[in-house]
Amino acid sequence: MPFLSHSRPLRYATFGYLYIMQGLPSGFALIAVTNYLASEGVTPPVIATFGAVVGLPWGVKFMWGPLVDRFQGLAMGRRRPWVLLAQVLAFGASLGVLLTTDPMAGFNQLMWAFALHGVFASLQDVSVDAMAITVTPEAERGRVNALMKIGMATGQAIGGAGLAYLLRHGGFQLAALVQSAVLLGFTFVTLFIRESPGDAVFSFRYISSNTIPAVTTAFGPLLRELGRALLSPRSMLLFLGVAILFVGERLFQRVYSLHLIQKEGWTDTAVSVLSGTYGTLVAVSLALVGGWLSDYFGARRMLLCVGAGMALLHVGFGLLGTSTLGTYWADTGVATAGLIVRQTMDPVLSIAALPVLMALCRPGVAGAQFAVYMALSNQADVLGIWLSGQLFPLFSAPVLAVACGLSMALATAVVGLAIGWNRQRSAYWSAR
Repeated sequence: MPFLSHSRPLRYATFGYLYIMQGLPSGFALIAVTNYLASEGVTPPVIATFGAVVGLPWGVKFMWGPLVDRFQGLAMGRRRPWVLLAQVLAFGASLGVLLTTDPMAGFNQLMWAFALHGVFASLQDVSVDAMAITVTPEAERGRVNALMKIGMATGQAIGGAGLAYLLRHGGFQLAALVQSAVLLGFTFVTLFIRESPGDAVFSFRYISSNTIPAVTTAFGPLLRELGRALLSPRSMLLFLGVAILFVGERLFQRVYSLHLIQKEGWTDTAVSVLSGTYGTLVAVSLALVGGWLSDYFGARRMLLCVGAGMALLHVGFGLLGTSTLGTYWADTGVATAGLIVRQTMDPVLSIAALPVLMALCRPGVAGAQFAVYMALSNQADVLGIWLSGQLFPLFSAPVLAVACGLSMALATAVVGLAIGWNRQRSAYWSAR
């Protein structure tokens, strides 16, 4: 069987299915279950609390990064042992979701069961990202990131649309059981994937290898190097812009679903299934094109274009729902188009942003540094979810759409400033 480091098709297939694994529980918890709660009359602040608690472990996953970078060297490969460990623990935690029979009656129990699963799923996320950085050539990272987001979108579609249907027609426990079965099946697949020649299929034997570059032997130097990488002014400014984009994207995503269910009278199944089918198909198509464009035109240019496009779309769509033009949002066709387009923005933004963040990572702490960036991006998602619950009772959805669009325009300007600053510094040092 080919190895990840030697086979491009295997890399594409592997990182695609690994992200399906991550997307499925996310879609189940944050799309199917939250839309179900909204349709049952749960208030937006309570739903936002549910989403924030479920997403919180992803926001602190940077703690896993130093561990994944520090402890390598098993005969099974550099990163795969961590991936397998995380998958087994996440599967075990998913069984805890089965203890809830009714999401309404067991709200708190369900919320914390999903949060516990998120702890181990976040370890899997960090491990998979570290493996991707290790085995993927830089010129190929845009396409690999695109396939990761396609996998994530596909998993969210299965969890958000497929499990939403089972939740309504077969009961919550059937939906939770299907989730656990899929996770277990994918874990078995990972047993037979190898990173490099010489890796064992299954072995806990430790090997000493000089092929592991720049891995610090102690936490102190590793953390100091990580701090230097994260606190450089250019890195901080660039990530600030990316974080604002993620906050605005997630905020309006939740606000618009709440608006359709609680203001326009849509059913939770209609919102979940529509966003998980047509929305995912469009997202996958754009992800394929976006990954190629990112590699061809450059990730930084792609990020600027995506940020500007998102700002224009949010402002324009928000203006369609203002008091003078409010009938447009009540139109089923316009609302459906808005939901589908809305579903595409998260994967497209990630495809544009992740290669830029990967390029900031230093070799000795690449896994830890990228984990911090992803954790902070997830914290931005959590912040957006929480803000949706606080702002939706106070402001109309069209007003929030315009506000999100304006914040995205500001964020794009910040990203452009950081990129321009880097070019000036590079030109200065080249001239010396």
